[in-house]
Amino acid sequence: MRAQDIILIIFAILLITLVVVQSSKDDIQSAFSGEKSELFANQKQRGFELFLTRLTAGAAIGFITTAIIAIAT
Repeated sequence: MRAQDIILIIFAILLITLVVVQSSKDDIQSAFSGEKSELFANQKQRGFELFLTRLTAGAAIGFITTAIIAIAT
């Protein structure tokens, strides 16, 4: 295994963990019943939620960058 492969595995595990830890903003019943969803409502994130969102975005960017580098080499 190359170093890029190991880094990709680490980023993948990190991304999965971060997505699972984040709380859902919408309940499952309204998603399947077709009720009006407030999924894209203007809700400010604060504190730990904001930190998790930014960390998830950074991990996703790192994963994509590493994947492109791994493909190019």
